[in-house]
Amino acid sequence: MRKWLPLVAVCLGTFMLLVDVTIVTVALPDMARSLHTSFADLQWVMDVYALVLAALLLAAGSLGDRSGHRRVYTAGLVVFAGASLACGLAGNPAVLIAFRAVQGVGGAAMLATTVALISHLYSGRDLGTAFGVWGAVNGAAAAAGPILGGLLTQHLDWRWIFFVNLPISVAAVAMTLRYVGESRGTRRSGLDLTGLVTFTAAAGLATYALIKGNDYGWGSARTVGAFAVAGVALIAFVVAELRGKAPLLDLSLFRRGTFTGVMIGALMLSGAAFSYLAYESLWLQSVLGMGPVTAGLCFLPMSVAAFITAAMSGRVLAGRVTARTQIGVGLLLIAAGAAAQMAVGGGSSWTVLVPGLVVTGIGVGLATPMLVSTAVAAVGYQRAGMASGAVNTARQLGNALGIAVLGVVFHSGLTSSARGAGAGEDADRLASGQAGAVLAQTPPEHRAALDHVMHAAFASGLRESLLAATAMGVAGGLAVLLLVRRPEQAAGQGSGGTAPQPTSQPVPVEA
Repeated sequence: MRKWLPLVAVCLGTFMLLVDVTIVTVALPDMARSLHTSFADLQWVMDVYALVLAALLLAAGSLGDRSGHRRVYTAGLVVFAGASLACGLAGNPAVLIAFRAVQGVGGAAMLATTVALISHLYSGRDLGTAFGVWGAVNGAAAAAGPILGGLLTQHLDWRWIFFVNLPISVAAVAMTLRYVGESRGTRRSGLDLTGLVTFTAAAGLATYALIKGNDYGWGSARTVGAFAVAGVALIAFVVAELRGKAPLLDLSLFRRGTFTGVMIGALMLSGAAFSYLAYESLWLQSVLGMGPVTAGLCFLPMSVAAFITAAMSGRVLAGRVTARTQIGVGLLLIAAGAAAQMAVGGGSSWTVLVPGLVVTGIGVGLATPMLVSTAVAAVGYQRAGMASGAVNTARQLGNALGIAVLGVVFHSGLTSSARGAGAGEDADRLASGQAGAVLAQTPPEHRAALDHVMHAAFASGLRESLLAATAMGVAGGLAVLLLVRRPEQAAGQGSGGTAPQPTSQPVPVEA
C-alpha cells in the first residue's frame, strides 16, 4: 500500500482544487446576505477562480518542467492554503473575488503538475491504475462540491468552505514532501510571457463583457469595447504562438483532428455539466426555501453517478469501447441530462431535476477520465505535458465561459418573465439569491402573488440556461464523434513531428 501514498498526496490536492470550482454554489445565498452582493458579484466569485486556472495552467506546466514538478505542486498548495484563509476572512465582495483569483494561481500550479507527477511515479499497469483513480477523482470532485459546501455552510458558516482547505493542504504538503520524488520535464528556452498575457487578456475581457453586459447594456461602448479588445488579444495570442520559439501551446497540434476534437469536447464539458448548478442552487434555496445541506444533497445523484461511472469505466469499458465513443456519448448524455432538467416549472419541486442529474453524472463519469489520455495519445508523449495542460485549460476555460454565458441566459429569462408579471425592478435581487428579503419587504397582501411570480421567473431562467447547456453538450459530443480518429489515422494527420505512440494506459483511442 505504501506505493500508493504518493498518489494519495497528488489526488488530495487535485480533489481540493477541483471541489473549489463548485463548492461555492450552495453558499451563494448566504454570501449574498452576508456581503450584500449583486448578481454580477456572485458570478465573479465563481468565475474568477476558473478563469485564473485556465489562464495560468500552461504557464505553470512550463514552470514545472524547468523548476521541478514537486516544487511547483508544493508551492501551489501553500499559495492555495493562504488564499483560502484570506477568502474565509473576507469582509466584502471585492476582497473575496481578489483572493479567489489568488486561489486560482495556486490551483493552476497544482493542476498543471499532477499528470507529470503521476507519470513519473508509476509505470506499466500501475500507471493505468493511477490514472484511473485520478480520473475518478476528477469526475467526482466538481459534482461533490455542492454537497460539501452545503454541509459546511449550514452547520458552520459559508466561510468554512474556504477554511476547510487549510488542514487538507497541510496534509497534502506533508505527504508530498515525504513520499513524492522530484521530477522535471524537457526544459524550454523561456516562459512565453506574450502568450500568457494575451491569452489571459482575451479570456478575462470576454468573461468581463459577458458578466457586465446586463449592467452596461449589450450595445454600450463598454461592452462592445471589451469584446473588441478581447478579439484583438486573441489574434495577438495566435500570432505570438505561431512566431514564438517556446510557445505555451503549439498551434500545429490542432492539425490533428483527434486533438482538436478532444479540445472542443473538453471546452464544452464543464459548461454543459456544471455551470448551471449555481443557478439551480439559488432556485432551491431562495425560492423553494431549502437549507444549504438539503440543496447540496439534491445534487447527490450527479455525484454518485459520476463517481461510480468513472471508477468502473476503466475496468468495464477498457478495450471494448473506443475513446471516441466514450467521450462523445458521454457529452451527448450530459446534453440529454440538461435537456431532461428543462421540465422544471413554476410549481416544480427539486425532484424534477433528479433524472437529468443522474444522466449528466453518467456522462461526466464516461467522458472525463478519457480526455487527457486521448489527447496525449494523439500528439505523442514528447508533448504529453503540453497536451494535458491544454485539455485542463480548455476544461477550466469552458467552466468560466459557461458560468458567464449561462448567467446571461438565466438572468435574461428570469428578468423577461418577471417584467411580464410587473416585477422587473426586483429581477437582479431575485437572481442574486435575495428572494426572501424581497418577499419580506412586500406588503402581506401582495406576497402570495409575488411568490408565484418568483417561482415562474426562476423556472423560466433555469429552462433558458439548461437549453444553452444542452446545446454545449451536443456541440461537444458531435465534435468528438466527427473528429477523433484511430491511432493510425491520427498518426498521419498534420505535418512533421513524431507519430504518437500507443498509450501505456489501458484505454484505446479507437478500436
